[in-house]
Amino acid sequence: MVIGGGQAGLATAFYLRRAGLVPGSELVVLDAADRPGGAWRRMWDGLRLFSPAGYSSLPGWMMPPWDDATRGFPPRDHVVEYLTRYEERYDLKVSRPYRVESVCRVDDDPGGPLLVEADGLALSARAVVSATGTWDRPFWPTYPGMRAFRGRQLHASGYRAPGEFAGQRVVVVGGGNSAAQILAEVSTVAETTWVTTRPPRFLPDDVDGRVLFATARARIEALEQGREHAGVAGLGDIVMVASVKDARERGVLHAQPKFTRLTADGVAWADGTTLACDAVIWCTGFRPALRHLRPLGLRTRGGHIPVGGASSTQSLEEPRLHLVGYGDWTGPASATLAGVGPSARAVARELTGR
Repeated sequence: MVIGGGQAGLATAFYLRRAGLVPGSELVVLDAADRPGGAWRRMWDGLRLFSPAGYSSLPGWMMPPWDDATRGFPPRDHVVEYLTRYEERYDLKVSRPYRVESVCRVDDDPGGPLLVEADGLALSARAVVSATGTWDRPFWPTYPGMRAFRGRQLHASGYRAPGEFAGQRVVVVGGGNSAAQILAEVSTVAETTWVTTRPPRFLPDDVDGRVLFATARARIEALEQGREHAGVAGLGDIVMVASVKDARERGVLHAQPKFTRLTADGVAWADGTTLACDAVIWCTGFRPALRHLRPLGLRTRGGHIPVGGASSTQSLEEPRLHLVGYGDWTGPASATLAGVGPSARAVARELTGR
């Protein structure tokens, strides 16, 4: 049983199918969404990948190229189309919409099945791969005055297009790629203020997903050999895609230190400085969507379930459970299109012996 029909679930299903399991009977993939595309379908309209399609592909089939003035960096809809066709190409028979509510043990037999329950569905499985990602668990920080603020607050997961903020005063919170790209868009129609916990770290203009991919692969090889490697984090945080470069040219990429509280009309800093605003967009990241695993009673460390095994994805407390695609703790770069393949392959090999 694979829970999740996004990029991690599809990559895992691809390798399980290639190992000989029959989709729909020996291999079942459940997805909460009513259509293919994973979390990509719910991301904002103007989102683009950091690299050409050839560096953003799942195992088995290269993403078709995208050619335009953005150096061939595909937009969100191109990724959704690719994932839709990928699912069809390998006939993975994803069952949807089924949001899995719980995974639990049938009895005390450690070699028995696990029971997977969704609305109107209950299935037993000898092994479960959780690949639900993080998009369903946006992280909202806690600040004094959040309830008193009379303007609009939304997380990056709820942002769609800049037009809805036209003529407004908007504060964008966060120092990563999402914050920089959303700031770049919104600043074309609104008065924006960028707030970060630390000064933003911009990558050089010539560094894109191709360099990030090579760096991630180097880190994987280093870790396999027992060597330390800073990986992508050692390069910086923000990729200078076309929209962010444009924002730099317009002089809007200047970040302010984080405020200490919200007021009824805006935000305020510790030194007494205040800023009136109409909206706050929280680009503050996500947490693993693991609520469905709570009935298993697994311990967590910092929100992560300890994993190991030959694949580095197997739950240490429940060997019948694997976790794929949640971030580096379930495999280096496993939360990316190009990086999830090694983790998915390792899981399939461990589950099938092939």
